[in-house]
Amino acid sequence: MGEFVLKHSANGVWYGEFSSLAAQGIKHGISSRLGGQSTAPFTSLNLGLHTGDDAGVVWANRQAFCQAVGLPAGKVVAAEQVHGDKIQQATWQDAGRGARHYHESIKDTDALITNVPALPLMLFFADCVPVLIVDPVAKAIGISHAGWKGTVAKIGQKTVLAMQQHYNTNPADCLVGIGPSIGPCCYQIDELVLNKLQANFVNWRDLTSPSDGHHWQLDLWNANRQQLEEIGVLDSNISISGICTACNKEIFFSHRAEAGGTGRIGAVITL
Repeated sequence: MGEFVLKHSANGVWYGEFSSLAAQGIKHGISSRLGGQSTAPFTSLNLGLHTGDDAGVVWANRQAFCQAVGLPAGKVVAAEQVHGDKIQQATWQDAGRGARHYHESIKDTDALITNVPALPLMLFFADCVPVLIVDPVAKAIGISHAGWKGTVAKIGQKTVLAMQQHYNTNPADCLVGIGPSIGPCCYQIDELVLNKLQANFVNWRDLTSPSDGHHWQLDLWNANRQQLEEIGVLDSNISISGICTACNKEIFFSHRAEAGGTGRIGAVITL
C-alpha cells in the first residue's frame, strides 16, 4: 500500500516519504545523504551526532532536513539507540531531547511512541530498518530502529503493542512504512544470527536463502512485515520502500558497504 517517493526540497535536501502516510496528513520523512554540509566520510547530510562528525555541522544538517519536511528541529525527540528493544513514550516534556546534543537523548531506547500532536520523533540509521507506524484512528504514532537484533527481538511488533497498551491502538488500523535499509541482496548473516532468527520466527525459511555453507542472506524487510502481521497489522497497510542502502551508498549511508566509516540518515514522524 503506497509508494516511497524521493523528493528534492527547495533547500537542496533530498528525502523520501510514504504516500500512504502523507495521505493521512502525517508529516514524516526519511533523509538521504544528499544536501548537507558534512565532509568525507560523512558526505554530506549526516544526521548522526555519535559518528565523530562535527556536532555543529550535524545540527545544521538536522535543521535543513527538518525544514525540508516542515518540522521544527528544536522540538525533535531522539534516542540513544543501543540495538535493544526498549520502547519509550514521548511527552511534551521530552520536546528537544537529543535534538542538538547527543547526551540529552533518551537513554538505551530503540523505539519511540506518542499521541502528542506536533511532537516529532526521530531515530537514526545506516543499514538498519526504519519502521514508521501511524494509527490514524486513535491518533498515535511510533518509530522503531530495527537492525538484526531489533528485528529478531520483534521491536516493530512490540512498538505496535505498546501503542495498543498506552493509546488503545488496534493493530488492524495501523499504517506502516518500512524504509530504506540493507536489503536481502546485500545482507549476509552467519549461523549465530540464523539461530536467533530460528528461535523467534516460525517461518524463518521464508526470510533467508543460503549463500554458502556457512552464511545466509537475510530479508529484514519481510521479517519486519511478518512480525507485524502476526499481531494483526494488515498486509495491505504495510509499505516497503524496497531500497537497499548498501546498493545505493551514493544516496544513503551504509555501515556495511562503507566498512563502518559513515554517517546516519534520519527518520522523523509527527502527528
